[in-house]
Amino acid sequence: MPESELGYTVVWIAILIGGIAIEVATLNLVSVWFAVGALAAFIALTLGAGFVVQLIVFAVVSAIMLCLIRPLTTDILKPKGAKTNADRIIGELALVTETISNAQSKGQIKISGQIWSAKSNDGQIINEGKTVKIIAIRGVKAIVEPVSEPIFEGKED
Repeated sequence: MPESELGYTVVWIAILIGGIAIEVATLNLVSVWFAVGALAAFIALTLGAGFVVQLIVFAVVSAIMLCLIRPLTTDILKPKGAKTNADRIIGELALVTETISNAQSKGQIKISGQIWSAKSNDGQIINEGKTVKIIAIRGVKAIVEPVSEPIFEGKED
């Protein structure tokens, strides 16, 4: 093996190992594609290609992997929004413990033994003792709408 081929071999293997090591450390799905490009350039070297051809193979394979495959893998690996405990009360019924008035920025509901600040979905006033359905959580407030038939008798624990 001529001395220049040995040098190119070391370069491509170093890029391959370095790309994998960086990817393992960061998990950004960027450097792994350059490692694949280095592997393709190394294969071109073993097939007898010159250094310019190796560089072209490295650049083309790395670019294709980065531009075409990375977007597909990031969609798969993108973390999905984790539900919080607050999300569990959406759709549940609650008892109004303090009259809800968006204009006065007041109102509370009680659900599962917890008191929540509440706002009416459509801005209407909802009196204490009424039953509401929680339709959303915005910040620390439950967004509610009244239900037609009362569910709770008196005050909930």
